[in-house]
Amino acid sequence: MTKILIEDLQHILIHTELLWDEMNEKRIFITGGTGFFGCWLLESFTYIVEQLKLSAQAVILTRNPERFKQKCPHLFNHPALKFHQGDICNFSFPKGEFSHLIHAGTSTNAKLYQAHQLEMFNEIIEGTRRTLEFAKVSGVKKYLLTSSGAVYGKQPNIISHIPETYQGSPDPCNISSSYGEGKRASELLCTLYHQQYGMETKIARCFAFIGAYLPLNLHFAIGNFIRDAIEGKNIEIKGDGTPLRSYLYASDLMIWLWKILFKGKSCFPYNVGSDQAISISELAKTVAEVCSPTTDIYIAEAPLDGQIPERYIPSVQRAYLELELKQKIDLKVSIKKFMDSQTEINYE
Repeated sequence: MTKILIEDLQHILIHTELLWDEMNEKRIFITGGTGFFGCWLLESFTYIVEQLKLSAQAVILTRNPERFKQKCPHLFNHPALKFHQGDICNFSFPKGEFSHLIHAGTSTNAKLYQAHQLEMFNEIIEGTRRTLEFAKVSGVKKYLLTSSGAVYGKQPNIISHIPETYQGSPDPCNISSSYGEGKRASELLCTLYHQQYGMETKIARCFAFIGAYLPLNLHFAIGNFIRDAIEGKNIEIKGDGTPLRSYLYASDLMIWLWKILFKGKSCFPYNVGSDQAISISELAKTVAEVCSPTTDIYIAEAPLDGQIPERYIPSVQRAYLELELKQKIDLKVSIKKFMDSQTEINYE
């Protein structure tokens, strides 16, 4: 385990230690456990179980256990983890009772977004339905859905930080809305199961993040920028660099997700992310400053006069007021941590 990762896991433990008593002698089922969110969930779960000497087990759904074994042998072989092979839409139900479930199993493959919208839409909805059915029959008391800020559709330029109470939505006649509409339907399914079966269904509307295990070769701008800077390449921005984004570091993300699972209200979505806006061009400059000051930045298009920048920035007041959650690690430190972890962790 790297020095950076140990520091991050200690950070998570410090800010969640009082939550974990309810996991003792319990089992949790996790989907998406081999992706970016999943690896952090497993790293934090195993570390905390060890440090607090809990008797707890996580069962992780994966299509390809052998591939994950090659990627993260220290997690695959951990005694607190067990891997269950299957597809999110039709997996066989593991035997026995489970107290908690985190459904984080959604593809982040850019090609799937672009070329297979119907497949992705179906996978999001059927995966949520399948996990809720499993939660119902296995005795799950607390279920967490990792939803997305995409449920709001395009953020109006006049709203600087989009709150959970915003009633907008993706355009249902635009196929690029498949992801956001799938997540909206998943949230509705959680509400229906809560109403009919009584299980606590928590919803985390996730925005943008940075940290170890984030893929460097997909559609995540910050990962692409850091990859190019480390490799000595120029950072290239395909658009005009004006869109505004924000980034929460992975260890803060884990604090938020675990606390929402344990203490969040049912059917009461929480935005999860940073509210500190930064333009894509400023992000590229910050990455270059931290990772490789000699890196050049090229912006493909000039911004139009008078154009109001596109925004994708959450309001996180609900998380702060209801659960006392806030960003603790700033962007520059996050970038430095991510960069330093590159030589230590397998990202494939």
